[in-house]
Amino acid sequence: MIWIAWVVFVAMVLLLLALDLGVFRRKESSPTVRQALFSTAFYVSLALSFSVLVYFLYDRHWLGFGLAGEVTTGSQAALKYLTGYIVEESLSVDNIFVMALIFSYFNVPVALQHRVLFWGILGAIVLRGAMIGLGATLVARFSWMNYVFGALLIITAIRLLGASEEKLDPESNFLLRILRRFYPVTSTFDGRHFFTSLNGRRAATPLLVTLLVVESTDVLFAIDSIPAIFAITSDPFLVFTSNIFAIMGLRALYFALAGVLDMFKYLKTSLVFLLGFIGVKMLLHDHFHISTGISLAVVAAILGMGVVASLIATKRAAAHGGEPRP
Repeated sequence: MIWIAWVVFVAMVLLLLALDLGVFRRKESSPTVRQALFSTAFYVSLALSFSVLVYFLYDRHWLGFGLAGEVTTGSQAALKYLTGYIVEESLSVDNIFVMALIFSYFNVPVALQHRVLFWGILGAIVLRGAMIGLGATLVARFSWMNYVFGALLIITAIRLLGASEEKLDPESNFLLRILRRFYPVTSTFDGRHFFTSLNGRRAATPLLVTLLVVESTDVLFAIDSIPAIFAITSDPFLVFTSNIFAIMGLRALYFALAGVLDMFKYLKTSLVFLLGFIGVKMLLHDHFHISTGISLAVVAAILGMGVVASLIATKRAAAHGGEPRP
């Protein structure tokens, strides 16, 4: 009977996306910062409210939830879901930095960025669902996968720590190279269209190229973020729902933060420590148990310090008329 909850959840996500594109975004225009903040608040509220449903599903064993497996009580389920959501949402912030670079590289008009993000997020839901299913199977069948995922997160943290700046080279993108084998690519946009006609032949527009780069970049981020959620819970439903809610709010969060990314100078540094903590937790999984409550507190503290440090640095820079100092 658990499959009913999966069907209802996916249907709800598709309904929200359909309303977004078909009702609220009929005209191609960029949402204002106020609209973006309202949408972000809506998705965050929806994600937090969903934790109440998660509690009752597992506490009352509705549809068979909580009868077997790692999570058997409502409080466990709600806490793991919330922790997973916060981790995934915070890691999604790094996506925003990269998406801003991609849009800048291809000179995508602000009015068309929403369309790219919509289809990009729809594709990300499908791809991440498949990756979560594979990850859950691997973790269930091979206990040593926890060590693989933990090592992967620590390696990622070290790589991010050593990266001095973002580098973007879309021309080396695998999907882009495949696209150019089958379609010519125009140098100009054709409104909101992904395809157009060039000399009587079907051709791709830069908007499609941008979508492919955004989509493939999300897959790379998922390789880091999905192991992170498995450090918190291996319950497929909790992993999937927390991940999807984080992705759903990413589009609105981009338009809310795109113009003020420079204010959060140390947020990426906090993400390094966040990945490092989760990686260590996975490596110690069989030897030292860190409760979900403690994990949630550590995650909140790491992110909070990053935000506070960034705001202090920005305030000092403004006072001295310069850039924030490390």
